[in-house]
Order: sequence, then structure tokens, then C-alpha cells
Amino acid sequence: MELIGLGRIEAAAELLAPVIRRTPVVASRVLSQRCGAQVWLKCENLQRTGSFKPRGAYNRIAHLPPEERGRGVVAASAGNHAQGVAWAAATLGIDSTVFMPVGASLPKLAATKAYGAQVRQVGATIDEALDAALDFAAHTGATLIHPFDHPDIVSGQATVGLEILEQLPDVGTVLVPTGGGGLLAGVALALAELAPDVRVIGVQAAEAAAWPVSLTEGKPVRAQRLSTMADGIAVGLPGEVPFAHVTAHRPTIVTVDEEALSTALLLCLERAKLIVEPAGAAAVAALMSLPPGELDLREPVCAILSGGNIDPLLLTRLIGHGLSVAGRYLALRVTISDRPGALGGLLSVVGATGASVVDVVHSRTGTWLAVDEVEVGLTLETRGPDHRDTVSDALERAGYAVRAQD
Repeated sequence: MELIGLGRIEAAAELLAPVIRRTPVVASRVLSQRCGAQVWLKCENLQRTGSFKPRGAYNRIAHLPPEERGRGVVAASAGNHAQGVAWAAATLGIDSTVFMPVGASLPKLAATKAYGAQVRQVGATIDEALDAALDFAAHTGATLIHPFDHPDIVSGQATVGLEILEQLPDVGTVLVPTGGGGLLAGVALALAELAPDVRVIGVQAAEAAAWPVSLTEGKPVRAQRLSTMADGIAVGLPGEVPFAHVTAHRPTIVTVDEEALSTALLLCLERAKLIVEPAGAAAVAALMSLPPGELDLREPVCAILSGGNIDPLLLTRLIGHGLSVAGRYLALRVTISDRPGALGGLLSVVGATGASVVDVVHSRTGTWLAVDEVEVGLTLETRGPDHRDTVSDALERAGYAVRAQD
């Protein structure tokens, strides 16, 4: 396969300049302190449609010949690619049809329609939606716009790398959220051409990691499982075009677990004041959870926030999960005597530690309880892991039988 050259990336940048936002690069003091290296965030979550996807989609559709434009385009996606294709097609005056799974989030469904696409919901998975899109393309002549496996897509995504070099000319390390590999391949290609000493690190969710085994086997290999909150990078099989470029430039690939993803999302929200989806926070998760020595960071460091499209209901759940992981919530079961004033005494001990009560639940039905006992389920807001330990210790010193909630 012929590799993409720098000229093609620069042409994509020129094409995209009038329509794509030049997203900001902002410093992160908290991540810099954690890593012992200066860290910057490339905010593609602030891009049009809320992710980097319009870069590749617009570049791909804009290169279609007139006869293909007249037949329209089709895509299959549950979120960011759907919105990117819908926006790009509408901007270029081309009809678009997007197949989305029946379970696609309502905000992403509504946004894709608002950008001008005809949306059809088919099947329960992306693979089923893609089969329907391929069938639609075969019957109508519409051009399938793949989310990552095409040179024009990779060239468009590579413009993120060009911008980083313009905004941080001395960048030493770039971390890239990685699914099918279009963004990773593009950034690695741009940096290899213009700044070959920059270290590029692709970050995958551990529960949807196809790239490590694929690189070991020397060919795209389907992931054994796709069970992650980071649906934007939950791709079962790397693309042939990205794989060729990634293997040519050999960026490092690391994985992060679900706790790291939720904690990173919370940090972006609380400290950087940025709404980022779990996939978009993968690079931050790597900086927070993996030892700097393992990452071999070279300063300054740039972490790409690849997207910010998240269902508000999911965001609510993830904030709660992130707070718990960060030691900001403490859930306990405490056995007390079933007599007047006993609950007040328990809450007095909690109050003296400075913890705030979020929820209280009584239970008298446990088989382990004596007739004169009651179990109280407490959910408390704490100030971090040390404070959480202080609360537990205070309850035990007061004579309460304490155990963690399941």
C-alpha cells in the first residue's frame, strides 16, 4: 500500500481551513504536577460537531467526483462519525443517509438529524448498521464514507498533528485516543514527516484493545471483547489503511482501564472545565494512571481530547463513578441498635468527621441481624481517600460494626 505523503496532508489542511475550527491547546497545571512534565490539552472536543471526525469526513466527501456527489453518501455510526458525515455532507450540499443502531443515544441521534442527515435506525450493533449501510450503497449508488479506513480520512485527521506542531513547535510527546486508528495514523504520519523525534503514544481502552495484538501479529486482528464505556474507541478491527501507516511509524500503544477513564473524565470536567466523553479522555487517563517512566514522556506533552459528545444521563453516572474512584464517595453498611436515638448517634459521629450524608437506608431484614439490631446503609461525600479512611476509622473507634457496601 502506498503511504500518504506530506503534500496530501497539507492539501487537506488547506481545504479544511475555511470550514474547520483551529481548536485551542490549553495548559493543564494539575496534569503537569502529576506527571512532572509540562502537559497541554488539544481540545478537539471543541471542534465542529464535538469531535475531530469532521476533518476526515469533509476531506473524504469533498474529493468525490460530481457523479458520486449526485448519488449522495451513506455512513454507519452510533455517534461522532455520524455527526461528522452529516455536517460535512450538508456543508458541501450533498445528501446523506446515516444508519445508526436502535440503541444509539438520543442526543447523538437528534444531533445527526439536525446536521441534515436522513437517519435510519437498524440493528442492535454498529456491525448490523454497517451491513444495512453497505446494502443501501449497493442499491442506490451512494458512496460509503468509512469512519477511518480510507486515505482521505487519514489525511484529514492528520491535520490535528499539523496544528499541534504549529501551536506547540517544541512538543515532545503526543498522546492519541485510538479506536480504528484513523486519528493515530494521521497524527503519527504528520509528526514523522515534520518532527520525527516526537514520541507518539496511542491509547486504547483495555476492554476494547485490538491494536496490541494486531501489531504483534503483523495484521489487523479483531478484539476479543468490546466492553467499555469509551464507545468512541470501541472498534473491533483496525482499518487496513491506518494499520499500514501505524506499522510504518511504530507509535507506542498503551491501554487504560475503566476506572482511569471515568477519573480522567471527572478531572477534565472539574479542573479543566471541559466536557469530554470517555473516549476523548483516554489520553488524560493514560497520564493519570500510568507511571511517567512507563510512558517515557518527553516534554512538553500534548494529550488530544478527541471528543466531547456524551449523553447527559451517562455523564451523570460517570461523574458518580469517577467521584467514587477518586475517594469522594464512601458507601458503608453500619449495624446499630434498634432503639430511639441510635441513628442520631451514628450521624453525629459522621458529622464530626466533616463528611456529608448523601443517602441513608434502613434495613431490618438481614438474617445476620439480631432482633434488636438494624443495618444502616450510608452514602457519604468525602474529600478524598485520606478523609474516607478518617471517616471509617472514626466509626470503628466509636464501636460500630462497619462494612463496605456491595
